[in-house]
Amino acid sequence: MVETDGSAKALVFSQFVSFLDLIDYSLQKSQINCVKLVGDVAARNALVSRFFNDSDCRILLTTSEAGGLSLNLSVASYVFLMEPFFSSAVELQACDGVYRIGQHKAVRIVKFVTENTIEERILELQAKKNQNSQSSDLPNLEEELTVKDFNIFFM
Repeated sequence: MVETDGSAKALVFSQFVSFLDLIDYSLQKSQINCVKLVGDVAARNALVSRFFNDSDCRILLTTSEAGGLSLNLSVASYVFLMEPFFSSAVELQACDGVYRIGQHKAVRIVKFVTENTIEERILELQAKKNQNSQSSDLPNLEEELTVKDFNIFFM
């Protein structure tokens, strides 16, 4: 990322705060400055401001709940989704923060999926939900998982 663009910044999304803690630890050991936004609303503005204004702060680690809604994160040109979310709509909303007024760079979104794991089944479920929503007149992107959907994870 930095080799391609020396000023590049990135969002890293995970559903698991403990995973973000591990990534944070690794980045700190590598002397890569980052901020972690995981739910402290009081600190949210300060963390986002540091990410925007501090040229040394390259990475914003966050969950979709904390960083995926109502934020202008157009300073970032990379988005890393560390695991698939149950809803592709949540993934899209998490990525939308970089597509705001002020975005002047091409954006690269990277989704990590581990082969032969439950993550592949989550992608299958996403595809099924997307196909179902496209075939109906009124798509329901916030559709809940059914028992049948949940069973796909254990097949």
